[in-house]
This record gives sequence, structure tokens and C-alpha cells, in this order.
Amino acid sequence: MDRRSFIKNSTVAVTGASCVAGMTAAANASLVPQEETKSTRPAVIATWPFGKPACELALKTAKSGSMLDGIEQGIRIVEADVSNSTVGIGGAPNSAGVVELDACIMAGPGHKAGSVAGIQNIVHPISVARRVMEKTRHVLLVGEGAKQFAIAQGFEEKELTTPKRREEWEAWKKKKSAEQEKINEDQHDTIAMVGVDAKGDVYGGCSTSGLSYKMPGRVGDSPILGSGLYVDNSVGGAGATGVGENVMRFCGSFLIVEFMRAGMNPTEACEKTIRRIAEMDPLRIDQLNINFVAINKQGEMGAAGTSKGFKYGFAKDDGSGVEKAKILST
Repeated sequence: MDRRSFIKNSTVAVTGASCVAGMTAAANASLVPQEETKSTRPAVIATWPFGKPACELALKTAKSGSMLDGIEQGIRIVEADVSNSTVGIGGAPNSAGVVELDACIMAGPGHKAGSVAGIQNIVHPISVARRVMEKTRHVLLVGEGAKQFAIAQGFEEKELTTPKRREEWEAWKKKKSAEQEKINEDQHDTIAMVGVDAKGDVYGGCSTSGLSYKMPGRVGDSPILGSGLYVDNSVGGAGATGVGENVMRFCGSFLIVEFMRAGMNPTEACEKTIRRIAEMDPLRIDQLNINFVAINKQGEMGAAGTSKGFKYGFAKDDGSGVEKAKILST
């Protein structure tokens, strides 16, 4: 063998050995246990301060039953609160004076979901959404069809517009102007809740009366899977509140879950999603009126938003409370 052939063959051999060594090292590295985030399960997080008692009930219910029951029961207490103008009975009506409610629910195991939109005269749309998930082969029912399904399932009809909301609507009609047509932070609160149980299974729900004085038939992000709510049992879940049009055009909650899948913690994922939306939307970031909560499979929680007063409620084994979310303005 001449000198040139010897050098060429030797180089190939060394390179091949290096590649084998590299692959062996990578394989061995994959066998080394990776550091995991300390579990804080079970845990529940929800939008706004009124989410705190909802989370407390959800956690209590999950410990004696299931987290799916907890999500439903927690949201029901907000839907039944007549003082809350953005969810359930006592919610602000549409421009015709009629309350139309939206809700959805998701179960991580089996990736199941149910949703209702524009449903009238039914106090608890979250429970109707669960029936859609469990009793039908469908995911989303709307309007009169959703109402008739609810009645067939034993839900009672009830007037949802309280005297106070009727009075406010009458005043709005008389004073309606271009200025009043502008959306403000008091017109669109939502209860979005996500939780993980002791086993690591993830569940979520969302319920709202939608934007105050909206066009009849308008549906926002809340009942739309991937927008107002999204759950992936291998990763975690996220929920939204704010101007639905600015969430649903970008599949905000789905995007948060995907960012968590990529390794971000819940707060980072919420912030990254808002900044991604801001890159595409012509509005300034502080004009978007979008806010998110999220939880990962380990029970870590986080939130971020653009509404100055955005806070979230939470509950876990070592206590519950209300915290300020990370607010993005630039």
C-alpha cells in the first residue's frame, strides 16, 4: 500500500470510529435519568380573582371524585353568580338584549371535548358542554340546537337577563355612540380553568357570556378548542380571556401548549404566544386585550396578559390565592 492510500484509509477509519463513539455516547446519555420539575400535583388555575373559589372547589372535588368533576363544579359556581356580568346568569346581553352563552370542556385522557355556543336560557353551559362530550358523537352544538339538546338532557330553562343587566342594556341603547362601541376591559371577562390531578391527567373548561352588547349570534374564542381552551394530556393545558377575536385568529391556547411541549414553563409559553400574536396583529401589544393562564403536567402554573388588571386564581395542596399575571405592554 502506498503512502497516499495508507493516509486515506486511516482517516476513514478514525472518522468512522469517532461517529460510532458519538452515537454510543448519545445512546448512553439517553439512558441517564433527566432532571424533572418537582411535581406540585394536584393543582388548578383559572382566570381572574373570581377564579379562586372556583379553583378551591375544583381541587376539593378532584380529591374526592375526579378533576373533570372539579372543573365542571368550579365553573358552575361562577356561572351561578348573578353579580358576575361576564359569565352565566347575570351576564351582559347582546345588542338585542338577549344573553347568549358559550362554553367548552376538555378531558386529557382520550383527548375528549364538548362545546356549546350561543345557547340561551340555560344557566350552566359548562354542564351542557360536558353532556355533548359524553352523550353525543359530536363536539360542538350551537344556538337553538344546543338549547333543545340541553332541555332533552333535563336542564331547565331560565331567564338569564337579570333586572340590573336589563336596566344597563336599556341605558346602553339610549346612549349608544361610537365611543361606547369601543371595547374595554370590563366587557369580556371569562372563566377559563385548567387543572392537573394527582396522576398527572389534565382537564380544562371555559365559560362566558361573551362580549357585552355583541351582535346576535356572535361567538368568541371561549367555546372554540385551541382558542379559548386547549388540553393535551402529555403536556398540559391553557385557557384564555379577553377579546375573543384576538385569540381565536391565532389559536392562542393551542400555541401555548405547543410552546410548553418545546420546554417552556407556563408563564414563558403564555408570554411567547402573546408576542407571536403581536408580531402578526396590526394592533399594538397593549391594545390586544388578551390574557392567558396555563398549567403543565407537573402542576407548574403561570399566566401572562396585556390587560393591566389581569390576575388569576389558583389552588393546590399547600394553599390557594390570587396572583398578578405578568403584563406585557411593549
